[in-house]
Amino acid sequence: MDMNKTFFLRKEDSKPKWRLIDAKGKIVGRLATHIADALRGKDKSIFTHHADAGDYIVVINAQDLVFTGNKFKQKVYERYTGYIGNKKYTTAQELLAKNPREIMELAVKRMLPKNKLAAKLLKKLKVYAGAEHPHFAQINTSSR
Repeated sequence: MDMNKTFFLRKEDSKPKWRLIDAKGKIVGRLATHIADALRGKDKSIFTHHADAGDYIVVINAQDLVFTGNKFKQKVYERYTGYIGNKKYTTAQELLAKNPREIMELAVKRMLPKNKLAAKLLKKLKVYAGAEHPHFAQINTSSR
């Protein structure tokens, strides 16, 4: 390998695969770190900062995520409705009961870079509360 040449991944050279991750009993932050790295492609030798080198990620059993310590009751998710004085607060316990997918999506979103590439990467993340998902064909053909 010539050490005077810099490698930059081109869009047409990227060959993303589909990965299935079971979130049952996994800690939210540690799993989100693993997923964010896989979405960006940081676990591959062809990683380039400005290019999408990552894989598609399908996360199942998001309803069985685990928080460490007292975060399940104490962690607060904040959102703003757009109206004056309408800032809403939701605990992790309430959000897990209402929409378990959102916990994983928010954790991964906040670990990605804050730029236009992050929006493209988030489209490659598919999170499902239960064990059923519609991506059997993609996952089975990409593992060959």
